[in-house]
Amino acid sequence: MKNIEWSKLTFGYSKTDYNIRCYYRDGKWGELEISSSENIPLHMAATSLHYGQEAFEGLKAFCGKDNKIRVFRWEENHQRMVNSAQGILMPEVPKEIFWGACKKVIELNRDYVPPYGHGASFYLRPLLIGTGAQVGVKAANEYLFMVFGVPVGPYFKEGFKPVNIQIVRDADRAAPLGTGVYKVGGNYAASLSSGERAHKEGFSAALYLDAKEKKYIDECGPANFFGIKNNTYVTPLSTSILPSITNKSLMVLAEDMGLKVERRPIPVTELSEFSECGACGTAAVISPIGKIVDSQNDGKEYVFSKDGKAGSISTQLYERLLGIQYGEMEDKFKWNTLVD
Repeated sequence: MKNIEWSKLTFGYSKTDYNIRCYYRDGKWGELEISSSENIPLHMAATSLHYGQEAFEGLKAFCGKDNKIRVFRWEENHQRMVNSAQGILMPEVPKEIFWGACKKVIELNRDYVPPYGHGASFYLRPLLIGTGAQVGVKAANEYLFMVFGVPVGPYFKEGFKPVNIQIVRDADRAAPLGTGVYKVGGNYAASLSSGERAHKEGFSAALYLDAKEKKYIDECGPANFFGIKNNTYVTPLSTSILPSITNKSLMVLAEDMGLKVERRPIPVTELSEFSECGACGTAAVISPIGKIVDSQNDGKEYVFSKDGKAGSISTQLYERLLGIQYGEMEDKFKWNTLVD
């Protein structure tokens, strides 16, 4: 076990011992390769650099009280990467290569997997990039798939405490029929400027509205948005939102708790009707929202927490999801895959 202050981990990069790589050449995938290098040799005309041919994923492994490592819903991550690859004309990574690489990274870096009881996890980052050289706008003929892993703490420094969010009206994260539904880097590059502005103005993240009419809630920075009202879990339905695996899981848990679930367009004006709101994703899990400020619309505020605490339903969802991930609760939906 490494000498790491597990309870003080943030959500950031740190070096581990090994990563796994696999190359696509001559129309077929090769074998998994173990590497200890943090660098990638890349042609200066690689399509990932010029035309954005790259997709990535994020998933977590958790060490339980029984010392067994559980990987949460990796098959959903694989399918989402397949969808992303299809969306920007890259070869699909076979399921056995995707899982084989993830499993091997965990096994080779076992000492970096945070032990149970510190609120930390081992974050896996699968990456697929175009490495073949092109000057014309077209797909590459060679690709690299790789997976690395790092021990991480909470995405937001506040942890599971209400955060303040700023509505963005002068920028779009993704177009309605663009790449918003794919986990590709361009979507995140498009959010950097407004996200940084939100941070400078004292907010934890930016909340985007639909690009077409600026009337409906879209993506919440690096996470999906949800709201609670009248015993109902409500989350946006949009053609520009990344389908969050965490959000998908929370919808199942909400129904299991007796809540109704609605996926539909959410008008900004409906924010005043929610008793709780949150941002959810693999990195954040759930970040309860304390306040949403519409800074570019007379500074209108929507307050969901006046005492600095998360709402009861958000808390139950959070505890149930983590309980399953850490093996503390029954995995009745068969979401976990054991590594050892």
